[in-house]
Amino acid sequence: MIRIRQLQKSYGANPVLRGIDLDVAAGEFLVVLGQSGAGKSTMLRCLNRLVSADSGELHVAGLDATRPGQTRALRRQVAMIFQHHHLVPRLSVLKNVLTGRLGHLPTWSSVLQLFGNDDIALAQLCLEHVGLANKASARADTLSGGQMQRVGIARALAQSPRVILADEPVASLDPQSARMVLQCLRDATRALGITVVCNLHQVDYAREFGDRIVGLTHGRLVYDSRNGALTDADLQRIYPKTDATGPAPHEDAPAPIYGRLLEVAP
Repeated sequence: MIRIRQLQKSYGANPVLRGIDLDVAAGEFLVVLGQSGAGKSTMLRCLNRLVSADSGELHVAGLDATRPGQTRALRRQVAMIFQHHHLVPRLSVLKNVLTGRLGHLPTWSSVLQLFGNDDIALAQLCLEHVGLANKASARADTLSGGQMQRVGIARALAQSPRVILADEPVASLDPQSARMVLQCLRDATRALGITVVCNLHQVDYAREFGDRIVGLTHGRLVYDSRNGALTDADLQRIYPKTDATGPAPHEDAPAPIYGRLLEVAP
C-alpha cells in the first residue's frame, strides 16, 4: 500500500529525512516512534504532499506521491488525523464528520454543505464505529478531548480512505482517553481494511496497538520489528541520550488543515 525508497527532505541546510526506505502492507497498523525532530511528522506530510519531498520514490495507494499532478487524487485516498482535532466548535458532531465527505461533492454542494442521505448515513455509521452515535446532534465544543479526537477519527473514516495518517493523535490526552482513541482507531480500521501509519511518543502504546513498530532517529530508519519486543538497546537507538544535530526546524509546525480527500468506497 505504501512504498518509500530513499526519501529525502531538508529545511534549508538542515536535513530532516535522510534516505528513508519503508514498505507498509495493506491493512497494517504501523507505529512510528522517535524523538521530536526525528522526522516523523515530515515523513507523514510527504505521504500526502502537505510537504514536498526533495528526492526519492514515494508511492501511496498506487499513486506517485512525488508528482504535483497527483495531489488531488492522492488526497482522495489518504485521510489525516492531527494531534489537535481541528473540529468546528459551533457545528454538531454529525456535521463535523460530514466535512469528511466534502471532497466527494460537486463544487456547489461543497460550498453550500448540502449532503445527501447516503453521506449522512455513512457519517452516522462512522460515529457508531467510534462509539459516539449518541452524540451526533451535540455541539462539538461540548465534548471532552478524547471524544473530540474520536470525532476526528470518524471524520477520517467518512472519507472512505485506503490510508489513514495519524500524527501524535493522543499526545494531549490522559492515558484512559488515549487508549480509548487508539483502540477505536485500530478496531475501525481493521474492520474496514484501512492501512494506518501512526506517529507516537509512547512506547507502551506502540507495543499495545501496533502490528509493527519502526523507529526514526535524525531522519534515518533505525528500528523495524513486528513483534514489539523493544530492548533497551533498541530504545537507545530510537531515543539517543545526546542529540548532536538538534531538532529539525518546522518538524512540529502545524500542518495545513485537511483538504479534499479520498475516494468513496463502492
